Amino acid sequence: MPVRPSLQVVRYLLSLAAGAAMPLGFSPFDVWPVPMLAIGIIFLLTRTLPVRTSAICGFLFGAGMFGTGTSWIYVSIHEFGAASPMLAGLLTGFFVLGISALMIMPIFLIYSWLNQRKAGQGNACRLSPWQQVLMFSGLWVLFEWVRSWLLTGFPWLLSGYALLDTPFAGLAPVVGTYGLSLLMVTTVCLLFALVIPAKPQQRAANIIALSIVLVCWGLPWPLNHIQWTEKTGDISFSAVQGNIPQNLKWDPDYIHTTISTYIGLSEDHWEQELIIWPENAIPLFYNRALGLMTQLDRLARQNNSTLILGMPVDDNSGSETRYFNSILSLGEGDSLAAGSSSTESPGRYDKQKLVPFGEYVPMASILRGLIDFFDLPMSEFSRGGYEQSLLKAGKVNVAPYICYEVVYPDFVAQMAKESGLLITISNDTWFGKSIGPVQHFQIARMRALETGRFMIRATNDGITALIDEKGDVLETIPRFANGVLSSTAEIREGQTPFMIYGSWPVLLLSVLLVLLPLYSKPFLRGNCLPKCRLPG
Repeated sequence: MPVRPSLQVVRYLLSLAAGAAMPLGFSPFDVWPVPMLAIGIIFLLTRTLPVRTSAICGFLFGAGMFGTGTSWIYVSIHEFGAASPMLAGLLTGFFVLGISALMIMPIFLIYSWLNQRKAGQGNACRLSPWQQVLMFSGLWVLFEWVRSWLLTGFPWLLSGYALLDTPFAGLAPVVGTYGLSLLMVTTVCLLFALVIPAKPQQRAANIIALSIVLVCWGLPWPLNHIQWTEKTGDISFSAVQGNIPQNLKWDPDYIHTTISTYIGLSEDHWEQELIIWPENAIPLFYNRALGLMTQLDRLARQNNSTLILGMPVDDNSGSETRYFNSILSLGEGDSLAAGSSSTESPGRYDKQKLVPFGEYVPMASILRGLIDFFDLPMSEFSRGGYEQSLLKAGKVNVAPYICYEVVYPDFVAQMAKESGLLITISNDTWFGKSIGPVQHFQIARMRALETGRFMIRATNDGITALIDEKGDVLETIPRFANGVLSSTAEIREGQTPFMIYGSWPVLLLSVLLVLLPLYSKPFLRGNCLPKCRLPG
């Protein structure tokens, strides 16, 4: 008997609404129980559905999640990409639908395909509710990981970020963000599975499931008090926030004003051991600003200070000029010698994780020239090499990250191993007053927690902040204003378990969670709860 159209529509609307509610668990809203509720709802909605219907529900869930959670992409395309509201909306819609189809829908498609097989004229469930929970949770986390590298990666809105400011956060230095995602999805689905009618002999399984949830939720509490790294010193710093308007940043007539702004804001802070300017603070290519770089290097040395700043570098060492989004370390750091173009210089770091369309254009020969959005300034960068030295601030090893790079958990942890301090510079001005920069800041905080390191974040218009090894914000300055954050950051050494093992233990566990139900007796025997069958 076919499903009534009205029931099908309700199911689809619930899937869309559950996905749209997910971002409420992330900054700036931070209502962390909402993602738990949303995940539980979509699990119950799809656990007995046919493959096609389940895939549609998953697609709608993803469309709702990215439609509300990444709406800031519209701001970048419309306000700074010179696209009309209709075109910007269309491009944003294509992105949302594309990532939902590639990254979210397959979770439900594979889950339902493994969960069900044809039996007679209908589809019958072959897994118990607890087996469904294991498989669903494993697939969820595996596809969050796939989202971090497929098509250069977009690891945004990972479920684990919602647990940053909760007692569960103590697990982050042990299992990382994906581990927090696994904790959330597994325990929530176990709780929601308790509402499924059970036979008397299965009530013991319900008690076991509830016990597992309580143990998993109690485990992180004592971990919150463990110090995985130890303090070895301090460094005084000033992080400068210039608040340069994005529409003027690359205007040749405004460059002098930009440089004067950063020099002026730094004037009273050269006694600090470290001064940080944000991403592309100097809107000139390095080889066209050698005089300025020499002047800044000399000024830093005279004050026994290190200046770390972002600027584009033009590399003429090969057969053709290549361009990099880079960080330079001047003064008491390992300075890049005037005129040098070596990508191996310890005083220079080139960005490795480039943003599609913002820093490079896929299929550039086809897309460039179609609309202004595909011809944004500084959209022809090359990717930096994998083996790059850490920067120096005096005798301190500094792990540098440029903007989008901080969203990759394992990438950040790997670079942080030999460092005593993390620095991330960014220019979130591209996204205006949207929720994007606040989400980005939350992600940066998680990286500090995972690595047990202090992090200094310097941005053009906010959020410039000092974050401690627990991911807590110690000091910050207001957004959309120029200013200087002056404070002292701890230098720390040691490694968290996550830095040592990365995400691999969680990913292997997720694979086991998917495979285990397939080789358990209930599946092989075709065992099924009587109420599993759902027509349509």
